[in-house]
Amino acid sequence: MELPEVLLVAVGLSMDACAVSMGRGTALHSSERVRGVLMMAFSFGLFQALMPITGWLVGSSFAALIGSFDHWIAALLLAGIGGRMIHESLHGENEDKRTELTLRLLLMLALATSIDALAVGIGFAIIDEPILVPAALIGVVTFTVSLAGGLLGTGLGLRFGRGMEAIGGLVLVAIGLRILLSHLAV
Repeated sequence: MELPEVLLVAVGLSMDACAVSMGRGTALHSSERVRGVLMMAFSFGLFQALMPITGWLVGSSFAALIGSFDHWIAALLLAGIGGRMIHESLHGENEDKRTELTLRLLLMLALATSIDALAVGIGFAIIDEPILVPAALIGVVTFTVSLAGGLLGTGLGLRFGRGMEAIGGLVLVAIGLRILLSHLAV
């Protein structure tokens, strides 16, 4: 696979992570802005780089095991996190509590946004393409795009407050729904 094609794959895979970074970034308190956005970008980039390698190593046998329900996992994780953000924004949770970005939350978000990258790795194995350089490129692109999305989201959250957190939650729910519907339509 040529570099321009791999870049297009990387950008495509990074879009969910960017949207999630932007949505979750709306809920970060100004004191957590840089740290939180960097943590999200790093986590998303790392998972997006590791999942294609995992998919490539496991190959097509794993696709049969998870392929029938991977979209449900991603959709439920994103909808649950988004629903929690909406609830917190509407019920006036304590500012410090609502902005907490825990390791558990980061791992759930990173997993939910990188399941498609696992399938890409399986695809690379099927067509007998090397994976290390594409995986690294996918990780770097995802880090960069997530960083930009997270900073934009935190800026919107600081400017417009809890309303942006609710919108961010709706974005996460919508991404989960889109993942689910795109797989069910196939």
